[in-house]
Amino acid sequence: MNALEIKTYYIKIQELVLEYSPKFVVAVLILLIGLWATSFITKAAKKLMLARNVEVTLSTFIGNLIFWTLRILLFVTVISKLGIETSSFVAVLGAAGLAIGLSLQGSLSNFAGGILIILFKPFKIGDFIEAQSVLGTVKDIKIFSTVITSPDNKQIIIPNAALSNGVITNYTANGFRRIDLIISVDYKTDLQLAKTTLENVLKSIPEVLSEPEPVVFINDLATSSIDFAVRPFAKNEHFWKVKSDVLEKTKKAFDLAGIEIPFPHQVEIHKE
Repeated sequence: MNALEIKTYYIKIQELVLEYSPKFVVAVLILLIGLWATSFITKAAKKLMLARNVEVTLSTFIGNLIFWTLRILLFVTVISKLGIETSSFVAVLGAAGLAIGLSLQGSLSNFAGGILIILFKPFKIGDFIEAQSVLGTVKDIKIFSTVITSPDNKQIIIPNAALSNGVITNYTANGFRRIDLIISVDYKTDLQLAKTTLENVLKSIPEVLSEPEPVVFINDLATSSIDFAVRPFAKNEHFWKVKSDVLEKTKKAFDLAGIEIPFPHQVEIHKE
C-alpha cells in the first residue's frame, strides 16, 4: 500500500467520522435519556395503579409490558438515528409477533380472561364460588388461571378464559348466606307446636342473624310427612356451624316436645 492509498483511506475515515459522529452522539444521548425515561415511566405507572387499588398481579404485568414496549421503541429509535434501515427490522418484529400470537392463541384468551377477572372482580381470594362445575375456595388469581381449593382439599386450576365466559356463583360476596333446610314431622303432629319449636330453636342460636329475619313455613305435604322449610341467615364464617346447630337442637327440641320425625319402619311378619 503506497502513500497515496493511505492518504485516500485516511480521508475516507475522516469523512465517515465527521458524518457519523453527530449521529453517534445523538444516538448515545437518546439511549441514556431513554433508559432513564423508561424506568421512570414504568415506576410511575406502577405507583399510579397501586394508588388506585389495581391488583398487584395486574399492575406488575402491565408495568413489565410498558417497560419492554418502551425498550423496543427506544432500540428502534437509536438504530434509526445511527442511519441503519429499520423498516426490515420492524417487519421482522411484526411477523414474529403474529407468529407468536397465533401459536399462543389459547394462552392469550386466558390472559384476556385474567385481565377481566382482575378488573371487574366477580370474586376475590378467599371467596367460596361455584364455576365450571367446580365448587371451592379461591386461593389465587393468576394472569392465565385461577386456583381453587375444593371442600375436600383438592387443588383445582381453571383457565381464566373459561371462568370469564361462564356462569360464576359467588356464595360469599354479600357477607352472609341463607341456610335452606327441610325438616319433616309426622302427620299427627300439632303444626303450630312444631312451627313454634323450630322458631325457638333459631332464636336460641346466637349466630343466626335477626336481619334478614329467619323464616319457618310449611313447604310440602309429602307422602308420609309434613315438610317445614327452615331458612335462617348467617355470616359466611358461621354458615356450617349454624347449619349443624339447627339440626342438632331441632332433634333435641322435638324429643322434648314429643314431636316425631318420620322415618321408615320395618314390620316383621311372623308366619305360623
